[in-house]
Amino acid sequence: MEGLEKLGNAPRQARAKASVEAILEGAAQLLESRGEAGFNTNAVAERAGVSIGTLYRYFRDKRAILATLAGREMSAVNAAVAEALAGGGTGLAPDRAAIRAFLGAFNGRSRARRIVVAELLSRADPQALAAGHAVAAPGMVDADGRPLSPIAAFVLSRAVHGAMRAAVVEGADFLLTQAFEDELVRLSRAYVRAQGSSAA
Repeated sequence: MEGLEKLGNAPRQARAKASVEAILEGAAQLLESRGEAGFNTNAVAERAGVSIGTLYRYFRDKRAILATLAGREMSAVNAAVAEALAGGGTGLAPDRAAIRAFLGAFNGRSRARRIVVAELLSRADPQALAAGHAVAAPGMVDADGRPLSPIAAFVLSRAVHGAMRAAVVEGADFLLTQAFEDELVRLSRAYVRAQGSSAA
């Protein structure tokens, strides 16, 4: 993943970290309000309240900013999904909590998310994408509580994630609705029930 980790100047001090956070937050705000056409390093620096020199200290170009946004969000979502499937204290069923964690990424900034995901997919490392799915596999069980086979876990995770990703990339207006979440939960549970039946 491009971004901070490859620049050799990762922020170590609180002030530097605050600058990076401001840059990333400014970038997300800019993507949401102006879209990709209005997204450039000068505009990000202005929105973040930092000098262009400060921005370039941590990010080579706007693609590095997008890559860092994508990486951070993917890590946050993967952690939330893993916690949900492990029975984290959300008060929701694990499958619903995992789906909601993904749908709620980027704090509801759908336009920014669409741009960042498109950038991620255009440059994605297949192994990195697979690793993201792998975090959910241990929590996937059939209707009788047995772990899904690796193939079944693959099919279920890609089916649900594929529908969510398509809604993001296509700009579906129902992305953040309860109805869409309910349909994804229905899809997941129907497949899990079928796995339990076939095992019997």
